[in-house]
Amino acid sequence: MGTIDIHTHYVPSAWPDLSQQIGPGVWPSLRVDSEREAMIMLGEAEFRRVESDCWDAEARLADMDADGVALQVVSPTPVFFSYDKSGDEAVKVARIFNDLALEICAPASDRLLPFAQVPLQDTDAACAEVDRAIAAGHRGVEIGNHVGDRDLDDEGVVTFLQHCAAQGVPVLVHPWDMPESPRLDRWMARWLTGMPAETHLSIIAMILGGVFDRVPPSLRIAFAHGGGSFAFWLGRLENAWHRRADLIATSERPPSTYLDRFSVDSVVFDEAPLRLLVDTLGAEHVMVGSDYPYPLGERPVGSVLDRADFLSDAEKAAIRHGNARRFLAI
Repeated sequence: MGTIDIHTHYVPSAWPDLSQQIGPGVWPSLRVDSEREAMIMLGEAEFRRVESDCWDAEARLADMDADGVALQVVSPTPVFFSYDKSGDEAVKVARIFNDLALEICAPASDRLLPFAQVPLQDTDAACAEVDRAIAAGHRGVEIGNHVGDRDLDDEGVVTFLQHCAAQGVPVLVHPWDMPESPRLDRWMARWLTGMPAETHLSIIAMILGGVFDRVPPSLRIAFAHGGGSFAFWLGRLENAWHRRADLIATSERPPSTYLDRFSVDSVVFDEAPLRLLVDTLGAEHVMVGSDYPYPLGERPVGSVLDRADFLSDAEKAAIRHGNARRFLAI
C-alpha cells in the first residue's frame, strides 16, 4: 500500500467573480499569468503565487507517482474560507469552491479525495453544507482553527463537531488568519511562528474548553502541521493544570489524558520533532501530510518518515497509510 497524504491543497484554475456573484467586498480572485502560473489576489493585493499543480489532476498524479503516494486528501486553501463574511455569503462561497473541488478531483476520484469547506461562522449553514458536500462526493471537511475570536470551544463550533461525529465525517483543522504585526511581517514569520502557535492554542481550546468532554470519541479529527507546538509544550500545560487548577483545570481530566482523541500530520521536516510526536501521541495518531503543492511543504512526500530509523516497520506502515485509512474510513 502506498502513502496516503492527508494534507494537500487545491486552487481552481478559475471561479466566478465573487463581487458580482455575491456582493461587494474584498474577495479572492485569480490573476492568470500563463498556462502554468497564476496569482491569488485578495481584492487588489497579491496573496500567493500558485502553479498548475494546484488544479491540474494530471500534474498532481505525476508528482504522487514520483513520491509513491497512493491517495491524497485535497482540501481548500484557507484563504477561501470567508469566515469574515456573513453566513449567507460564506455558504455561497463554500458551494462554489466545493463544487469546483469535485471537478478537480474527478479525473482521478479513486486517488484524489476532496475535503469540503463550510461557513463555520453559521452553525446551521455549516451542518447543511457539509451534508450536501458529502452527499455530492466529498470525503471530509477542512475547517480553520478559529473564526475571528471564536476558538474551537465556541458553542457553535462544538455543535458542528458533534454533527460531524454523528455523521461520521472526518475533520482536518488547519491554522489560518495568523496575527499581523511589524515583527511578524518579516521572513514569513506569520507562517513560521504564527501557524504553530495557532494550532497549539486550538488544541488547548479543545482540551481546556471541554470540547473533548462533550464531543463523542467517535469524532475523527486531525490537526495539520504536526499539531503546531503542542507536543513540545504539553509538559508545561500539564504542570499548569495541576499547579494553577483555579484558572486552568477547566476540563474534566488532565490534558495528557486526551491525547488519544486526535491525530496530527507528519509535516515537521526533521526526525527529532517526528520522534517527539510519536513519543507524545503514539504512532497510531500520526499520519503523513505534506502541505502539497506549496513551497513550505514536504517533497518528496513522507521523506521525514523514510529517514526515521527509530520507528519500527509496523509503526512506519501505520503512519504511512494505516492510520489514514482509519481516519478516512477506507
